[in-house]
Amino acid sequence: MLLFKTPLLVHLSILLLLPPAGAVSAAEAPAVAVVSVTRGEIYREVAFDAELRPYKEIELHARATGYLDKILVDAGDAVQEGQLIAQLSVPELEFDLQNAEAAERRAKAGVESATAAFEETTLALTRLEAADKAQPNLIAKQDVDSARLRDQAAKAALSAAREEQNVAAASTKRFQTMLDYTRITAPFEGVVTRRYSDPGALIQAGTSSGSVPLVRLSQVDLLRVAFPVSVSYVASVKVDDEALIRIPSLKKEFAGRITRVSQKVETSTRTMEAQIDLPNPGRSLIAGVYATVILKIDRRNDALVLPLEAVTREKSTASVYLITKDNKIEARNITIGTESPTHVEIADGLAEGDRVMVGSRAQFYHGQSVQPRQVTLPTLDHDKK
Repeated sequence: MLLFKTPLLVHLSILLLLPPAGAVSAAEAPAVAVVSVTRGEIYREVAFDAELRPYKEIELHARATGYLDKILVDAGDAVQEGQLIAQLSVPELEFDLQNAEAAERRAKAGVESATAAFEETTLALTRLEAADKAQPNLIAKQDVDSARLRDQAAKAALSAAREEQNVAAASTKRFQTMLDYTRITAPFEGVVTRRYSDPGALIQAGTSSGSVPLVRLSQVDLLRVAFPVSVSYVASVKVDDEALIRIPSLKKEFAGRITRVSQKVETSTRTMEAQIDLPNPGRSLIAGVYATVILKIDRRNDALVLPLEAVTREKSTASVYLITKDNKIEARNITIGTESPTHVEIADGLAEGDRVMVGSRAQFYHGQSVQPRQVTLPTLDHDKK
């Protein structure tokens, strides 16, 4: 199957070798170059302005307020997920953590003491109850009741001590978590594309209105090729459609497929954003660079096609010179469907195999007898790009 894409170069030498109408005898019909209507793939190529963007990009803020003790990266540095980026100094937080840990130790000791007291009262009560059961009326009921009350009080004291320990442990954990926030690490593998702060600066937590990021981190081993699709093409652009990505500044081009479309036309621009994921393992492509995305619109895989050189247009009418079976010219109007830079789709008016004259019509007319000479116009298969 022929696939039509690049502009066709008609060999004028073919036409020059054909004798002009006035140079032959009256008995001899003039020769004309003809091509046949064939079936093939045809589509329109539409170009969209695009931009290369990082696959992920964040402004990395601190989650605690403190002075920047050290920053371990700079612009252009590659970092791994979990790598330490910066360290804050918060002395008062360290002091709070020490106090919380001391309180937790005291609470733990209180639980141990309350546990021992409860075990002692429980043992005493158990012995009294056992003796009273073995020899009724030997032990005064008041003594048993008092032992039971002491056991209940010891149990309540143990419960309170455990609650105090839980509160102290939670406080320690909270301060430890806050102290952990002073270590800023990379949430994903990427490249530091901007550094905002230097050691000694007061860093506000990211929740504060005056917060300034430490660095900008970008994932660039995979890029998003983002481009706006005008509303007139929205219905024709779908996920997994083939695309050609050209980057003029780098003199590179890549084949890809549409990865995602936003499914929303922005009212301010009347465009819908589409994106193509473009692998960039060697990081040779730079985020922020402009590109061109070429899409194949209105694709027809088994269409009747004819070279543009065979079609004449007058205002809104398209026509061809059809060569009949008895080698006469028949002027015929046709309906054109999809149009590529080199060919047109015949929606109506011709059939597969019909012979159509190519070249100038200046010396020819409807009903004229001719000698058709089949020619092949050069084409370029898409796979040979």
